Amino acid sequence: MDLMDLRHIPDNPYLLLTPGPLSTSKRVRAALFRDWCTWDDDYNGIVQLVRASLARLATEEAASDISAVLMQGSGTFSVEATIGTAVPEHGVLLVLANGAYGRRIAQIAARLHLNHLLLESPETAPPDPERLRQTLAANPAISHVAVVHCETTTGMLNPVAAIGEIVKEYGKVFIVDAMSSFGGLPMTLDAIHADFLISSANKCIQGIPGFGFVLARRAALEACAGQARSLSLDLHSQWKEMEDKGGKWRYTSPTHAVRAFAEALAELEDEGGVPARHARYVENQRLLVEGMAGLGFTPLLARPLQSPVITAFLSPTHPTYDFRRFYDLLKARGYVIYPGKVSDADTFRIGTIGHVFSDDVLGLLAAVSASMYWQM
Repeated sequence: MDLMDLRHIPDNPYLLLTPGPLSTSKRVRAALFRDWCTWDDDYNGIVQLVRASLARLATEEAASDISAVLMQGSGTFSVEATIGTAVPEHGVLLVLANGAYGRRIAQIAARLHLNHLLLESPETAPPDPERLRQTLAANPAISHVAVVHCETTTGMLNPVAAIGEIVKEYGKVFIVDAMSSFGGLPMTLDAIHADFLISSANKCIQGIPGFGFVLARRAALEACAGQARSLSLDLHSQWKEMEDKGGKWRYTSPTHAVRAFAEALAELEDEGGVPARHARYVENQRLLVEGMAGLGFTPLLARPLQSPVITAFLSPTHPTYDFRRFYDLLKARGYVIYPGKVSDADTFRIGTIGHVFSDDVLGLLAAVSASMYWQM
């Protein structure tokens, strides 16, 4: 779509400074203005291109050993599909959790009646590698280990490479929920020692909601045959359908979201790939933290623990402060932020991913300054 056509795409009334869904470009939104047939070769060819592009992003070399599976629904659907398919009947899943999304993996395991253990850490601290090592040594029946890379409860970036090294030392299968980090932070399956990596269309690749995806080695996917605890969330069957039938989904696929995602992948490449996007996100977050500090706000996490994806800030202690009022004032000025999710601290969160640039962050800071009603 050329520039003249993009001028007809309406502007959004506000910028989404959230961990996803997030603000997308007009170029990506323009891709929604066409219908597609799920059985048609044209559409299935797009699916295959998307799968190949994702595999290339997840490996340093030829992607022949890595395959991508697209799965309808939110990112949590893909997490459940992976957990419910990859862990066999007599397997044991160890979940490392230091926030709401790690705990959600354990909740999925419990709902599916999977044998599992939960190793929790404080929400303001990363998982302890020594505790992991001790747990694996004491529980040889553990077959799989799962962790969240960017725990958006706090914005913490967990040390998945160090965790994965220990998991591989003990010969276990490593599942990484990279929902809010893949495509925006440099990583490969080899670098983080992952067997399964899970993400979503509406995160760092800057597509729209509608599907998630799982990247895995072909041997790992083949080993899952017949293990799924769900019909529609059978990761192996979905993968085989796409492999054997040229990109076809088993059930109705989110065609518009897939086409928009293909455009988002092309946009990522035009930006300079993951390194360039990562640099933009890092700069966004630096400007945000420094600017918010100048306005009197303190991040929940120490600087070394922060990610460029989303930052949690401690709420003002002024007796008249109310997040909803602060939120509404910012929204009226064109910026949407996120409420807090930390269990033992009063926080709010601001995302720095999506189609967001330095000028947008500076605009937000001006809006925050103008919306601090409790100081007026």
